[in-house]
Amino acid sequence: MTLEEVQSHVGEEIGVSEWFEMDQDRISRFADVTEDHMFLHVDPEAAAATPFGGTIAHGLLTLSMMPVMAYQAVPGISGTKMGVNYGYNKIRFMAPVPSGKRIRGRFVVKSVEPKSGGRMEISHDVTIEIEGEDKPALVGEWLTMVWL
Repeated sequence: MTLEEVQSHVGEEIGVSEWFEMDQDRISRFADVTEDHMFLHVDPEAAAATPFGGTIAHGLLTLSMMPVMAYQAVPGISGTKMGVNYGYNKIRFMAPVPSGKRIRGRFVVKSVEPKSGGRMEISHDVTIEIEGEDKPALVGEWLTMVWL
């Protein structure tokens, strides 16, 4: 997709990723990497006694799935040298992701802004859905920077 084509899709959904299972193994491996072993994420017995009824994925694990979802759902931009994650605006964790549930990302082009040094800032509104649930796991604005 060209930069002009991306600009023509501002305000439109540009892609939806495949579903990703958030099983206990993935959650536990994330806990090990980040050293965040809060019982809600890694202790099914203790977590069963909470209002969640079982273990849940870390919010930051859900957020960290956005790049792989974007690789699937958001077309690459031809004619650019590279792109990087530039940051996030107003990330909100709307609902917990129970262990064993699947999530996917929806991406809407929000803006394409020229920046100095031959760069363009691209903003996407992102919603990470939980399969079978009305409320999403996460909503936010994701910023990427591309060099032309």
